[in-house]
Amino acid sequence: MSDQGSQPDQPDHSVDKAARNLDAYRARYAERTAGMTASEIRALFAVASRPEVVSLAGGMPNLAALPLDSLATEVARLVSEDGQVALQYGSAHGVPELREQICEVMALEGISAHPDDVVVTAGSQMGLDMVTRIFCDPGDVILAEGPSYVGALGSFGAYQAEVVHVAMDEDGLQPEALRQAIADLGKQGKRIKFLYTIPNFHNPGGITLAVNRRAEVLEICRQADILVVEDNPYGLLGFDGKPYPALRSMDPDNVVYLGSFSKTFASGLRVGWVLAPLAIREKLVLTAESATLCPPTLNQMIVSRYLSTHDWQGQIKIFQEQYRERRDAMMSALEQHMPAGCTWTKPEGGFFVWLTVPEGVDTKAMLPRAVTQRVAYVSGTGFYRDGFGSRQMRLSFCYPTPERIREGVRRLANTLSEEMELVRTFGTVPPRSVPGPQAPSPDTA
Repeated sequence: MSDQGSQPDQPDHSVDKAARNLDAYRARYAERTAGMTASEIRALFAVASRPEVVSLAGGMPNLAALPLDSLATEVARLVSEDGQVALQYGSAHGVPELREQICEVMALEGISAHPDDVVVTAGSQMGLDMVTRIFCDPGDVILAEGPSYVGALGSFGAYQAEVVHVAMDEDGLQPEALRQAIADLGKQGKRIKFLYTIPNFHNPGGITLAVNRRAEVLEICRQADILVVEDNPYGLLGFDGKPYPALRSMDPDNVVYLGSFSKTFASGLRVGWVLAPLAIREKLVLTAESATLCPPTLNQMIVSRYLSTHDWQGQIKIFQEQYRERRDAMMSALEQHMPAGCTWTKPEGGFFVWLTVPEGVDTKAMLPRAVTQRVAYVSGTGFYRDGFGSRQMRLSFCYPTPERIREGVRRLANTLSEEMELVRTFGTVPPRSVPGPQAPSPDTA
């Protein structure tokens, strides 16, 4: 029973407000979080990970080729003999022996480096994040190929940098398009901090920057006083066995180089590195200390032990052969099954093929229907900062067996044919805008 004279029940507006805003901390976040969005396909890939679904999406390396038994023996010996060091804090700079070995790895691409200029990171994604953190203020411009790696776009967006895409063709980044972008941004009074590029076996494009363009791209950037950030996780995975000359080898003073053992050894160890000029290196070490205190010592020592006790160059050749076989399976399946009007890149190494579908088909809208048909890919929209890419998709050939690749492409072609028939019958749907860069995940790596 209510008290005498009490007022009638009033609506509780706080409940309505809470219902409208499920995140009670929203008003407290930093402004830079506004551009951070989760991968829109992450929920779909919970379904796509089922064994009956052929995933042509994630760039997961084929670890079945590794000598796991001998690695297990070496890891056990490492902990037994050097556990007091391996399980302890280390330097943010990285384990000295590993930094020396990294210089030997980079020498295969013509890079001459001193171990002191190498900073070990928890994967090259951490290195990319640190470089962006060091150089970019909100509103600064980063030039990047269009399309570009989704993890890079996520880091750039997190630091409120503006991304301007530069066109590619079958020979990689177009020098004239780079010149034009620099000139246009100069007229607008905008600051360009660096060019971000994946010159070898591009993710997602599967394209390699032609050797005769490399010096020209570097000269354009040097004349415009623009730093070059070279991301090269796939450089040793060329199918002809001959590494391309790294951009860093051609211009040591103006190129920051990002490397990784994720594709040539084990992605789960999360060991990468940054090679940078002295002044930048000092800031990278300080940044690493503030971010992680130090990269995992045990993981670094496992990589170092692997490099010193195994034929790691022979192992890379095994990877090259396996990925070439998978690439060939995808190429032949695309030729056999894809409907007319589709085009695709023909990678000379790496993990990825970039497929363009006929006008009117939206690969992002089609993805749920593809997963229903038990095949998965990554829509092209995640690889552009400006919402383009609705007619593209990235296909990965690194993980499935050749038989699974052929079956996956067949399913994808059937789904695409059905989608094209729907477009012919009902017309196209206007492309949707993308709210911001998607955060990277293993699904889109």
